[in-house]
Amino acid sequence: MRGLLIVLVSLLSFESHSQFKNIKLAEESEGYAPLNPSIAISHKDPKNIVVGMSLNRSFYTKDGGITWSQSALSPNGGGNPVLISDQKGHMYYFQRFDPEGKGSGNEAWLDHIICQESGDGGMKWDEETSFGSNPPKDQDRYWVAVNPKKSILYATWTQYDQYGMADPNCHSNILFSMSMNGGNKWTKSVQLNQNPGNCKDDDGTVVDSSPAVSITGKIYTAWVNNGTIFFDRSYDGGETWLTNDIAIQKQSGGWSLNIPGIGRSHSKPSLVVDSSPTRAMGTLYMVYANQKNGVSDTDVWFIRSVNQGDNWTIPLRLSKDESGAHQFSPAISVDPTTGFIYIVYYDRRASGNIQGDLQTDVYLSYSLDGGNVFHEKKISETSFNPTESKTLGEFIGIAAAGGMIAPVWTRSDNGKVSVWTTVIKGDELPRK
Repeated sequence: MRGLLIVLVSLLSFESHSQFKNIKLAEESEGYAPLNPSIAISHKDPKNIVVGMSLNRSFYTKDGGITWSQSALSPNGGGNPVLISDQKGHMYYFQRFDPEGKGSGNEAWLDHIICQESGDGGMKWDEETSFGSNPPKDQDRYWVAVNPKKSILYATWTQYDQYGMADPNCHSNILFSMSMNGGNKWTKSVQLNQNPGNCKDDDGTVVDSSPAVSITGKIYTAWVNNGTIFFDRSYDGGETWLTNDIAIQKQSGGWSLNIPGIGRSHSKPSLVVDSSPTRAMGTLYMVYANQKNGVSDTDVWFIRSVNQGDNWTIPLRLSKDESGAHQFSPAISVDPTTGFIYIVYYDRRASGNIQGDLQTDVYLSYSLDGGNVFHEKKISETSFNPTESKTLGEFIGIAAAGGMIAPVWTRSDNGKVSVWTTVIKGDELPRK
């Protein structure tokens, strides 16, 4: 009998740590590819998860990912969504403004950024509000954060004098705005950086700001320019910021990394702050990719700060494989109930470092002790082989709350791009 119990326990352990079921949410049709997915888990009900993707699409589940439905958004949505949940479980969907649906063919395409709120878990979305309009300048590359205690939203983004312009007198800058009432009204934009970038949308452009807010209301943000990650902060609700751009880390290769089969890979440095009721409360975490080991060896790195960004740890390489394979496009989330850290990224270790082998998987790295030790788990059921003719987009995403973890990513199979997710319970992950 004892032997039978041991076998049963072993089987249950194996089952709980086996491959997670991948769920396909959308697939390319009629030439329209779903791209740049973002995901949010309700902080009120962790079984309520919402996914957004280009172009102007929203999916939600109320049962932890067993069933999914699609909901309608503003017809003015222009893609590149960012989703977030507040402590009440209200969802917020940010994207470009595209009044005529013509994308870059529309002069107003980058005029401002729109926000829609859902109070019912993503089933219906309120009318859009907006921020950032400053014609004829263009607004793009935005990210958002929410106050852990209140429905206060914070946004940072890049303002271009004119997007794509090669003129050296054309500048890009990081702007900040906030909403004290759940996105209904936004404050006047303020510029955070002192040193502008160009407008060419290359490594010389100031882009990829990433805001984060502590449980005490301290606001932090980071961005990248010319291969350097910069940091800024405000202790008074966004009224005042540091007077200098603080360089905290080199990003060798810049944010625009060349990955075989991908072309330009967008490596956004992602910043979050731990708001959990643990010893790590207030700790800042950042994840990014670079090519400091060479163009054939892209890696994902993790750093943290326990003193509001004054000092940062030595970068920790996350993947456990031997060097030489590409890991790229990371995204990070911290569960506000446990403080556990979850990071998702593309991984090419299955290629065996063979030139021309583009086998790509999706991996999850996670830490249960505030970033001291990381474990990893392959979460894609099968590998895929991307081609530069079919972009995977610029971002993938991950959300964690209430013991639930939900990454979202794109893949390419047989010439079609699709968006996938998997819903993981924290106790299903191996602890060693």
